[in-house]
Amino acid sequence: MSGWRAALAVSAAAAAYLVISGGTERRPIVELLAWLLLTAALAGATAHERRLRSHYQRIAEQLSTVYGKVQANFEGMKRAERLSSIGQLSAGLAHEIRNPLASISGAAAILARSSGPLDATNAKCLEIIRSECDRLNGLLTNFLSFAGPRPPRLRAVQIEPLLDNVLGLTAHGIRGKHIHFEKHVEDGLGAVECDPEQIEQVLLNLMINAIEASPDNGTVTLSAATRNSSIVIGVIDHGHGVAPAHIDRLFDPFFTTKENGTGLGLPVAHQIVRQMGGELLAQANPTSGMTFSVVLPGRAARA
Repeated sequence: MSGWRAALAVSAAAAAYLVISGGTERRPIVELLAWLLLTAALAGATAHERRLRSHYQRIAEQLSTVYGKVQANFEGMKRAERLSSIGQLSAGLAHEIRNPLASISGAAAILARSSGPLDATNAKCLEIIRSECDRLNGLLTNFLSFAGPRPPRLRAVQIEPLLDNVLGLTAHGIRGKHIHFEKHVEDGLGAVECDPEQIEQVLLNLMINAIEASPDNGTVTLSAATRNSSIVIGVIDHGHGVAPAHIDRLFDPFFTTKENGTGLGLPVAHQIVRQMGGELLAQANPTSGMTFSVVLPGRAARA
């Protein structure tokens, strides 16, 4: 029972008792009723104020949630606009550079075959030309992947075998560092609609980053679990992490915290995941290292 209803009930009961008992003067009864009615009015006003405060608090929380979503969408639109502009520029530059680069690489190969035995200095120069051409060609491939990743070919994929493939590829790619791998897959995890080749590419990129960030004998964990109607694949390391000021910039093209990084690996991965209707998130761990999460819509959510 609300405050004012309870006060009215008490005052009515008290008045009835005093009238029936007949042992009390009329004036005290009137005073008592006045005090009880005043109490009821105050209780009613307090209850009304409490309801209003609760109502406005709910409205404020809803507005805060909506504002957060608007901000996230606005930031996503700005990021998409930047990515589109830079992607077009990257594609044009990549095509313009690739043709002369192919000529340089071809000329170096002709020289290596036709010049006969070369002295150590010339042989070293030719090797530098060829290796740098290969490196630049790989960089241009990243540019083109960033500018226009192919549309995903979606199909139902079981998560655990996909993670096993990624772990196998990662284990073969380690050089000069001892890393322990762990895999945690939620029991009964269903299939997810994705492009398995592209997801393996994204996870392999994230695993290599995690290995590079980890100390020797460190541990990198690959996990998969459901969250609401989505499936979340996590890559967790316990390395040096990323400065808080840099986390929001990790998916910006050409931003890198690596000495020899291109700043395109994570933006390309981000675009690939978004084309599948998912998200790629980065979060600092409470103690050390980072967690990168590939969030993909479940089959029910996509349907």
